[in-house]
Amino acid sequence: MIPAPFDYVAPSTVDDAVRALADAGEDAKVLAGGQSLLPVLRMRLAAPTKIIDLGRIAELRGVREERGSLVIGAMTTHYELQRDPLVHEHALLLAKATDTVADPQVRHRGTFGGSIAHADPAGDLLAPALALDAEMVIRGMDGQRTAAAADFFEDFFTTSLGPDEILVEVRVPKHTGWPAHYEKFNRVAQAWSMVGVAATVRAEGDTIAEARVALTNMSSVPVRARTVEQALVGQRATAETIRAAAEHAAEGTNPTVDGNADVEYRQHLARVLTGRAISAAMAG
Repeated sequence: MIPAPFDYVAPSTVDDAVRALADAGEDAKVLAGGQSLLPVLRMRLAAPTKIIDLGRIAELRGVREERGSLVIGAMTTHYELQRDPLVHEHALLLAKATDTVADPQVRHRGTFGGSIAHADPAGDLLAPALALDAEMVIRGMDGQRTAAAADFFEDFFTTSLGPDEILVEVRVPKHTGWPAHYEKFNRVAQAWSMVGVAATVRAEGDTIAEARVALTNMSSVPVRARTVEQALVGQRATAETIRAAAEHAAEGTNPTVDGNADVEYRQHLARVLTGRAISAAMAG
């Protein structure tokens, strides 16, 4: 199919982009990497009157350190995130999850901020952002604000972004040296997660001092598995401890039913994958 006609602008600054978005009204769409938007346009599932392309805004790219956090520009590609040494040192969970995103072509074009703002519950970067207590930095006509990941994701493909607002960067508190793993289950290679688990831990000797665990595609938004975290903290990192903690993974979840799995199967996957993710993280 051929997309419906639309106007196209490619601003060079965030302020110009925000102004263009506000002027266009609710029928406008923001283009980041385009890996989700372009197929929707081609199938005419959306027919925006204007596309605002963020690809020429240099200030939206890159990773830097700032006051105990990593600051990741919204237009930083998955490929760049995978290979950034700061991400590997201070937010390894993001690098591990990004390794599982689609295929090399998508990772070269797709962007971290685009994936976060798209808010697909099966997307692989939402749960790691939640697990790491990331904050979203948002710019609009009324200025700049921040939103915690727990508040940013509201429902299926729905975030707290207003109609004239753009996600400009993501601030991730440093988890320096924390081993991490992202475990996902899908029916075919390079597909969306049927269920995914993001896990990162901090150990003191053979005891788990802190744990962060979040689930992909177990609700309309990413879910923090706090009962699992609580069951791990202060315990020796044995296979029995991990197995017992993982049994709590499905608590408080509300997975959807589709052609891939029903509720019970997804809850079973959450328990199994949580055990695997924590074990792999502890193994380094």
